[in-house]
Amino acid sequence: MDGIINVLKPPGMTSSDVVLWMRKILKTKKIGHTGTLDPGVVGVLPLCVGRGTRLAEYITEQGKAYLAEVTFGIVTDTQDSFGETIRKKRPTIAKADVEQALMKFAGRVSQIPPMFSAVRQDGRHLYEYARQGIAVERASREISIYKIELRQWYGEEFPRALLYIECSKGTYIRTLSHDLGQVLGCGAFMSYLLRVRSGPFEIQDSWTLEEMEEAVLRSTYPFLLPLTAGIDLPRAYLSAARAQAFRHGLSTRRELVQTSEQASAAPYVQVLEGEELIGIGAWREDSLYPHKVIG
Repeated sequence: MDGIINVLKPPGMTSSDVVLWMRKILKTKKIGHTGTLDPGVVGVLPLCVGRGTRLAEYITEQGKAYLAEVTFGIVTDTQDSFGETIRKKRPTIAKADVEQALMKFAGRVSQIPPMFSAVRQDGRHLYEYARQGIAVERASREISIYKIELRQWYGEEFPRALLYIECSKGTYIRTLSHDLGQVLGCGAFMSYLLRVRSGPFEIQDSWTLEEMEEAVLRSTYPFLLPLTAGIDLPRAYLSAARAQAFRHGLSTRRELVQTSEQASAAPYVQVLEGEELIGIGAWREDSLYPHKVIG
């Protein structure tokens, strides 16, 4: 069994919990997720099955989109609603202040990973240090915010903003929420998060665990997408002979590769034999070389 599954992760489960659930349903061990969602976060979690696990790194690298609720005037130690409140003071900010501050977060941004995160430092996860009350110095990381906009404003005692964010891999939305509060001088935390897109996978096309379980009981697998669904790269087609050469690590001259104009200009392409994805190819000089062989 090979493919990609667009799962709607429920709240209260870790990404690993979802993987274990699907291994039990599909009766196969070769399943992996493509980027951790915190237990309290809901939304799109692509899973790779069988040969699809060899594509996990490519799916993970693709951009994400979120709807995030940010509450102002309150700071927590985890930067989200699951931590302890460490500061609380009614803020005096308006919708226009938030819209102005958001402009500082568009484009390339430096971000320091939160202590309560799975980032490793000196062989240990940061959350391991945090649970022991140890704060360690963390290096900042460069991330990209492609779009950030205010969708809804709730002017309450502790105002809330609903933000739409498109960003690169590795972006911590709760840290962005915390940093937004710092810029405004009132503090803030992420009070809710929904991932609405991961790479090409949209939330409206996702499947709940219960829906998939019911489908499997009927011996149907409509949720299992082809491997090509997970890769946002142009396509290149090889003949049976050249596909076999590709599988053995050999290159193919450009004139023997069937491509679109877009694929000819792209540095990387998904390589197919007929409709079967066999790997990721890279152009070097005038030939297509295997970058990763799927099968």
